[in-house]
Amino acid sequence: MASSLLRRAAAGRGRCPSPAEALRRLVSSEAAPEQALPRPLPEMPPFDHRPSPYAGMGGAEILEKRKKFLGPSLFYYYQKPLNMVEGKMQYLYDEQGKRYLDCFGGIVTVSCGHCHPDIVKAVQEQTKLLQHTTTIYLHHAIVEFAEALASKMPGNLKVVYFVNSGTEANELAMLMARLYSGNLGMIALRNGYHGGSAGTIGLTGLQTWKYPIPQGEIHHVMNPDPYRGAFGSDAAAYAREVEEHINFGSSGRVGGFIAETFQGVGGTIELAPGYLKSVYDTVRKAGGVCIADEVQSGFGRTGSNYWGFQTQDVIPDIVTMAKGIGNGLPLGAVVTTPEIASVMAQKIQFNTFGGNPVCSAGGLAVLKVLDKEKRQAHCADVGAHLVERLKSLQQKHEIIGDVRGRGLMLGVELVTDRTEKTPAKAETAVLFEKLKDLGVLVGKGGLHGNVFRIKPPMCFSKDDADFLVDAMDYAMSGF
Repeated sequence: MASSLLRRAAAGRGRCPSPAEALRRLVSSEAAPEQALPRPLPEMPPFDHRPSPYAGMGGAEILEKRKKFLGPSLFYYYQKPLNMVEGKMQYLYDEQGKRYLDCFGGIVTVSCGHCHPDIVKAVQEQTKLLQHTTTIYLHHAIVEFAEALASKMPGNLKVVYFVNSGTEANELAMLMARLYSGNLGMIALRNGYHGGSAGTIGLTGLQTWKYPIPQGEIHHVMNPDPYRGAFGSDAAAYAREVEEHINFGSSGRVGGFIAETFQGVGGTIELAPGYLKSVYDTVRKAGGVCIADEVQSGFGRTGSNYWGFQTQDVIPDIVTMAKGIGNGLPLGAVVTTPEIASVMAQKIQFNTFGGNPVCSAGGLAVLKVLDKEKRQAHCADVGAHLVERLKSLQQKHEIIGDVRGRGLMLGVELVTDRTEKTPAKAETAVLFEKLKDLGVLVGKGGLHGNVFRIKPPMCFSKDDADFLVDAMDYAMSGF
């Protein structure tokens, strides 16, 4: 099995090294000669872009200054973190000019592509005219963007609130749900992630992201995970558990329910089919509001639909979004019905930077690019090709326990034992480094960090997909 690679790394050295030492050897030139692969390295697709020479601060100096001046909670990828200095569409360049295939899109944020010319132009033109005023004055950019965004929503989801991040969006959505319902209790899923503020930490269902502070009337129900969940893909069983939780763990009345349709940080878990339809009905009967967190799965990324919740055939009462909405701009939004929005008029609800002219112009440009370039259909086409190749790779390499997701919202879970589904945490760390060395950048997720998150810019091509899988195959051949 995959863990045997760690044992082989220690063989012949006269002692048993620590796991950390074994990992260092695996990703260094110290690896045993028999691990060398005779076949040539996979080749990255050609790309017509030459990065500008970089004369700025080097990575080592940046890292030292980060440690000195930035918060200690910040983390970075790779044993030697990369200093990225330029990006173009689906590629990134480090300080040496080396090109990398970006399969994570700035944590599912770069939707149209790094430095997409249409978005850069829109931001530059607005910046030259007016950078900021707030909503105490009128400006065309915010209403044009709001109208365009509302046109993408089903049902009566027509009122837009602009914020700066997914965390802010989920905070506002929770406030709306509690005010509208008159109830405090919120229901969220285990393994879900909804932000890092005091309120959204409560909604989050992963201990790695939670500080020991009061959660504030928030209840976590079983995760309808088809791969690891107690009931497999049985949506009805998970939905009954929510109903029982309301009956036995609350007054019978709740403020709301929030869920990602595709859990991002949790490891790209697509909820069991039909789950949201049943749960939304139960929650509404208990007086609650249904919130869809589309921070990662929105804007056509799943290919089959523009919004993740549409894969479950539901219409939420509130939808939150961020990340891909701005292609890298600090932008988020909450969209709801006029009826729910009316509760916010009880007091002053204001966001200084929400609806900023520059961010609004950029956000509108994102929507136009996604339509013009038919990115939803593109995600469906490329994603189907990539899933097929990944599933073929799964047949070849025992370490791949599960391939899941749709479109360009995919996860590959690595295990040391397919029957027990034992997380291959150490092995994932080794492969993560190997892929980076091959020029491939993926994300990591799941409670144990054993899921490769593949969520690239939506301009990602089939040639890119083939290179990614070839690189994974090459890296896994020593396992």
